[in-house]
Amino acid sequence: MRCAGIDIGSRTIELVVLKDREIIETRQSDSGFDPMARAMELLQGVMHDHIMATGYGRHLFELSFEAPTVTEIKAYAVGARFLFPRVQTVLDIGGQDAKAISINERGRVAKFEMNDRCAAGTGKFLEIMAQTLGYSLDAFGAEALKAVNKMQISSMCTVFAESEVTSLVSRGEDRRDIALGLHRSVVRRALGMLKRVTVKEPILFAGGVACNPCMRHLLEEALGVPILAPENPQIVGALGAALMASEG
Repeated sequence: MRCAGIDIGSRTIELVVLKDREIIETRQSDSGFDPMARAMELLQGVMHDHIMATGYGRHLFELSFEAPTVTEIKAYAVGARFLFPRVQTVLDIGGQDAKAISINERGRVAKFEMNDRCAAGTGKFLEIMAQTLGYSLDAFGAEALKAVNKMQISSMCTVFAESEVTSLVSRGEDRRDIALGLHRSVVRRALGMLKRVTVKEPILFAGGVACNPCMRHLLEEALGVPILAPENPQIVGALGAALMASEG
């Protein structure tokens, strides 16, 4: 039996196809201005018996494709436990939201915290700051790791932080030091969420921001423990949805 899961986020869409609970295909696309059209493009040629949607646009998908849906929180818990069966805490930082999830011994969500009302602490914040400093998003984390001095960024509001960064650059501060300060500010926000759900090991880092080496390094440094990260940290939600579709 082939089952698919689709995670329709505000920035990207991920599709995972399973056959007998083994991953046989993954696809990804930008959400664009018409997520349902992008979702339809991703599904072209994909054979599946059941499909389930999660993410920001799951309700639109339900209406357009008459498919069942699941919350991101539950989908991430299921996907994380499939990839790493002992995981007890999940941190997901995506394009425009972030969430911390505590998973109990039975693999169910015990508690969660979510930031989906402000760009601060999300991938969008890092993307805007990278542009302000003249870095590509892919290079941003690596350059931040080359910083010599620890710099404090006082504002977490995207608009005010951008102004603060511009001011620091004009004063001649090293761009890499500023970049590290920005990453540290995002980590502080993530740690606040994690503490509110009670951090237990092992910890999984998911979402697009998990691809950022500086974020992974700073989180491990702050928590004092290694952090697990899947090969493709952006498919965890879609994987969880596919697994739940396979259960009927």
